[in-house]
Formats: sequence, C-alpha cells, structure tokens
Amino acid sequence: MSSYKQLGVEPIINACGSVTRLGGAPMPPEVLQAFHDGAKEWVSLEQLQAAASRKIAAATGTEAGLVTCGSAAALTLGAAAIMCRFDLGRMERLPHCAGFPHEFVIAREQRSGYDHAIRASGALLVEVGFNEIVSNAGVRRTEVWEYEAAFGPNTAGVVYGHASDSQPDLKELVEAAHRHNIPVLVDAAGELPPTDNLRAIPATGADLVGFSGGKAIRGPQATGILCGRRDLIASAALQLLDMDDHFELWDPPADFIDKSKLSGIPRHGIGRALKVSKEEIVALLTALDLFASGTYNEQLPEQREMLNSIASALADQPAECRIVESAGGERLVLEITLDESKLGLSAVEVCRRLRNGSPPVYVGHGRLAFGQLIVNPMCLDRISVEALTRRLAEELPVSLEKTR
Repeated sequence: MSSYKQLGVEPIINACGSVTRLGGAPMPPEVLQAFHDGAKEWVSLEQLQAAASRKIAAATGTEAGLVTCGSAAALTLGAAAIMCRFDLGRMERLPHCAGFPHEFVIAREQRSGYDHAIRASGALLVEVGFNEIVSNAGVRRTEVWEYEAAFGPNTAGVVYGHASDSQPDLKELVEAAHRHNIPVLVDAAGELPPTDNLRAIPATGADLVGFSGGKAIRGPQATGILCGRRDLIASAALQLLDMDDHFELWDPPADFIDKSKLSGIPRHGIGRALKVSKEEIVALLTALDLFASGTYNEQLPEQREMLNSIASALADQPAECRIVESAGGERLVLEITLDESKLGLSAVEVCRRLRNGSPPVYVGHGRLAFGQLIVNPMCLDRISVEALTRRLAEELPVSLEKTR
C-alpha cells in the first residue's frame, strides 16, 4: 500500500501536467537520487547556495542565482532585494516600508493572484495601462511611456509578468526603466519550455528573473530560481538564509555575498519563512542540468505516441481530438473537444465525473468554457494512459437518458 493510501488519500491520474495543486512535475531518478544523497550529509547553506549561484549563472547567462522555495518566493525575495539592497535597517523593517521607495509599477493587465507574493514583501503595486482589446474598448495594450509616466520618487522597481504575447516588449521596457535607474523584476514562472527562455529572458537585461523549479525543470515542487544581478541576488540571500551567526565568524564566498559592503549581518529577514533545504537545492541543480541539456526532449516521441493512442481510442466517441504543440515543439497536449449536445453533458460535468470516478482522473480544465478537456502527458506513463483512456471512454458515451 502506498504512503498516500495509508493516509486515506487516493492517488490520482494526473493529466494536467506540472500544476502545483496536484503536486508538480515528476522528478527523474537522477533528481530523486540527488535528493536522497543530499539528505545524508550536512553542509553550510551559504556555501551550498553560493555553489548553486555559480551553476544557475552559467545556465541562465546571468551574474548570480539563488534557489528559492518556489517561484512565488523568488518574487517576494526579488522585491525585497530591490527595496533593501544592502541596507540592514530596511531589511529589519520589512514589510513596513515607510520612508524609502517601495512602489513597483506593473501593467494592469499583468495583475494576478501571484502578485500577492510581491505585495507580501511590503511592496505597493502601481498599475498602468489598459488592455483595451480584451475590454473591447480599443486596439492598444500597455505601452512603455505609461510606465515612465508613473515613475516617481517612491518607485523602487518594475514588475513584468512574462508570457509569449506579453506587451510591451520586455527589452524596450528594461531600457526605459534603466534610463531612470529603476530595476526590473520578471515573473517567468511558467515560461519553460522552450529551453531557450532560460537564457533569452534574462538576456533582455532584466535585473531579476524568477523561474519555477518544480514545473518543466522537474526539480522538487517547492523550488524555484531567482537569477540576475549579483548585488540583488546577494541581498535576496541575506534575507533568506539563517543569519544566526557572529559577524567575526561568518564567512560567505565573496563571489556570492560581498561581506565588505556590510557593517554587520542582518537578523532573520522576511525570507526566513521561505527557507530551502540542502536536499532540495542539490536536487534542483541536478534537474536544471537535465533540463538545460535537452534530456527531457527525448521523451517527446513517446508522449506523442501516448496522446495518439488516446485520440485513436476516442475516434468513435462524441469528441474531436487534436494534438497541439508549443512553439519549438517542446510541449505537447491533447485537446479533446466534446460534442456537448450529443453527450447531454457539459465539459464541466464530464470533468467532474472523471474526478469522482475510480481511479480519479484530473484533466486540464482551462478551456472547459469552450467544451474542451486538455490532456498533458508529462505525468503519464503507459499504464496510467490505459486507465485514463478507459475512464474517458466510460464517461463520454453518455446518452440523455443516463442524465435524467
């Protein structure tokens, strides 16, 4: 019996992919082994994070990096670093920011529940722009000049939510912000794949970029990456690490934290609740090597074959199946468009039945309003695909009589 069943929790078939609510991405054997090995020995966390910084910098083309407990934590620490730099007094006061710049300019259309992570640092978000296309009120989206018009004495930084179609252009925005000596923090949590984004997004000149470690990289679910300017990474680290030490004894690697810039060391900072274990750090770095090398792409042919097998099995059902691949072909999903009139059921109801059946099946629900179920193969294998196909076949050929 599995550990979950011993607790009375039924394991599910995860056809959603690396979503947090279902536990994230599958960790490869090499990553699990690194986690296991890391648990058997002890190291200085500042020394380990310094080593991680070097590996992250090499993978992203940045000056430095930090392993965080998820990409949301990267945003909190990034905002805290931008506001505090090496000012120990400010670090001590967060999240109370009275008396120093703490406003972050953000496009109104890029606001989301995830920006709570930035606000948790004490930062105040200042909205600019409109998404007039979505509101059917015009043809324009947020433009660079609107950010510049909002800059003032209380502006600490800019927040940018990265997506393949985000506007305005990030590189142009970074150039404008830097003309005013204002750093840019980028939320790129879900922007991998493509693998190229690991370097392309930081290459825009953004000062700090946050990636998820537990999605496409396939590290532990509660890991993330913050990469960018060395001084800002150092500030973030100072507000994350356990700082219960004597200044005379504390000896961080100089390429990670320049001790000469400090008159003392801060007490536990706002990031102390966001600590990362030694096991998670080494596991994340192992996963990063696998991701950056393109190893995961070797699974794409098998994933396509699994999706084709599901589509073939549903050929006679009231549904149309189509495999969709991302730009660059590094991500595949199966779109199942239901004929809701023939089924006598909505896509929402089918999704609910799949979750409540045996075994429970969770499919992507982002397009239920369009009558579509989405199957992401990342967390599937041939055995789970067989069960998934059977469960879909059980729920789709439903007559109106069955629902009455």
